[in-house]
Amino acid sequence: MLEVGRVCVKNAGRDAGCFCVVIDVLDDNFVMVTGPKSLTGARRKKCNIKHLEPTPHKVKIKKNASDEEVLNAIKEAKLEEVMSKRVGIQL
Repeated sequence: MLEVGRVCVKNAGRDAGCFCVVIDVLDDNFVMVTGPKSLTGARRKKCNIKHLEPTPHKVKIKKNASDEEVLNAIKEAKLEEVMSKRVGIQL
């Protein structure tokens, strides 16, 4: 199960290959994620957990954090260089 603050890679949709951060767990199948868009290109939206690949990275944020708070947490964890790149998706 994904938790708030987990860094993931989207593997489906128009944001495929972008890193994102889980900001809220909605139920067993859906989470709310954000890039933030200014850093990764991923938009804030509801996402099926089947469309996410979790990474070992985690940032310390509160539930429903703003994009600004998420961006600051990413900078504190020194992950901005990693997250600004796009990943190739293999189907």
